[in-house]
Amino acid sequence: MPARAPEMIAASNFDEIAAQPPDFARLQAQYDTIADRLESAQTAAEGVRAFEEWDVLRRGFATWAALAELQFQRDTADAEYKAGVDLLNELRPKIEGLDVAMKRRFLRSPLREPLESALGEYLFARWETDVTAYDPVVEAFAVEESTLQDDYTALVAAAQIPFRGEALNLSLLGRYMEDPDRETRREATVAKWRFFEERAGEIDRIFDGLVRVRDRMANELDFSNFTELAYRRLARTDYGAAEVALWREEIQREIVPLAERIVQRQARDLGIERVMLWDEKVFSKTGTPKPPQQYGAMVAAGRESYNALGPELGSFAGMMFDRELVDLQSRKNKASAGFCTAFPEYGLPYVFANFNGTTHDVNVLVHEFGHAFQTYSSRNQPALEYLWPTYEACEIHSMSMEFFMWPQLERFFGDKAQQYRIEHLTSTIAVLPYAAAVDHFQHLVYEHPEASPEQRHGFWRQVEAAYLPWRRYDGVPHLERGAFWHQQRHIFIVPFYYIDYTLAACCALQFWIRSLDDYEGALTEYKQLCARGGTLPFQSLVRSAGLQSPFEAGVLRGAAQRAAAMIGV
Repeated sequence: MPARAPEMIAASNFDEIAAQPPDFARLQAQYDTIADRLESAQTAAEGVRAFEEWDVLRRGFATWAALAELQFQRDTADAEYKAGVDLLNELRPKIEGLDVAMKRRFLRSPLREPLESALGEYLFARWETDVTAYDPVVEAFAVEESTLQDDYTALVAAAQIPFRGEALNLSLLGRYMEDPDRETRREATVAKWRFFEERAGEIDRIFDGLVRVRDRMANELDFSNFTELAYRRLARTDYGAAEVALWREEIQREIVPLAERIVQRQARDLGIERVMLWDEKVFSKTGTPKPPQQYGAMVAAGRESYNALGPELGSFAGMMFDRELVDLQSRKNKASAGFCTAFPEYGLPYVFANFNGTTHDVNVLVHEFGHAFQTYSSRNQPALEYLWPTYEACEIHSMSMEFFMWPQLERFFGDKAQQYRIEHLTSTIAVLPYAAAVDHFQHLVYEHPEASPEQRHGFWRQVEAAYLPWRRYDGVPHLERGAFWHQQRHIFIVPFYYIDYTLAACCALQFWIRSLDDYEGALTEYKQLCARGGTLPFQSLVRSAGLQSPFEAGVLRGAAQRAAAMIGV
């Protein structure tokens, strides 16, 4: 007897989405009641009903948690929103403890075999991983970790950087970092990194606290280091650190040489001797293509583009805009981030970004809408775990959507659309070595939790030399010391996540190649993948869409050759 997805709460727009923080004592009593029902269940049907009651409670908490986090990101200076996220940080580990205890009950239930048949074997495999990643003994450490993460978010969101008579946050400063004028780009880059240099001590303090508390958590849970715990947190059930290390080697072998050729071509096209950091995002003397500068024009182009992809995607995008399930414009004290979240009780996603008048606006609009379409497509899956897949699979939906939008790019860029396509493909290639460097850096950090901040900067210089040998920071001392990673939010907030972009890019590039030959067939396969949500582990999801796993030897060779031909290197 399969589980049923709970009924959704109706909401006509974002303002009607509401969720109250849980009363922990009452919630604990509800969990106890469900546990008793599971223990006394005589049939699989009774066990499934206990699961359904539990899943309703989990969706309620997930909805409030998503709303509390989102409101804080929307205005990190609002005292009420800060209090909400502080309460979340306090309650989350307690409720995670309740969930882990419930998962253990299902795992040891005499009805496990028929429950696996009804709910799915993968759900139980996820729980087997989850129960090793948390225990109430680390509750205080989990609260400390969350508080430090919020400290980093607030520090970056508060940026007001002086630049040519203005005070700009990091997102708005970004438009000048892609300016056709090289001196403007250099000046904006220096201003950005002066902000980070002035706060380097605080950032290093936050990160040092994160490393040490994560290491203590790993020790308490009997892992050899935090890396093992982090992989469990990310629910990586069908691969581990050894496979990821081989994948980084694949990137070094197939992509780093291609990226070096791209940088050499870039220098020739720009008429400069050497590409510096402030040149990396610019491929033409006229600068990067500009999307519509008026917000209304951007929204109109987005609506038209999704309508052109078919009624299903068009209707979805219209709903997102009409119900105000987007927050796209940059403003003071808004977190410097782009992400998609969702409210499971309502079956609705939400897209958060910071438009700044650059190609970034199109990138983030399409990328995050890919996430949103996936979770909307799978909103009726019968388990909370099935609403989203694991992170690396999530990024397939977002990065592939970027390629499926290629035929519509004239709506954003006019006669510069082909230039954007080539630059987008180039950027997709470029993210592979950088993300591999971020991942390797984190492995070094958590293998050596006792390292000083200066030693961690040395780790970054080490991985830069291996994966980004062309990168030059001349004149920016903070970066020459090895602090580029200070800006990478994922390192602070979701450790070991960043390599997931490369695993997904491998799959997105395969969708790209397929779309060039059979666009409608590829898009149909993509939409079917979105609807599967998180019902399978990563490699099984990949193969269900007819794609090769990134862990297959030589998987990048064909994509690298096709990309090199299009880019002209």
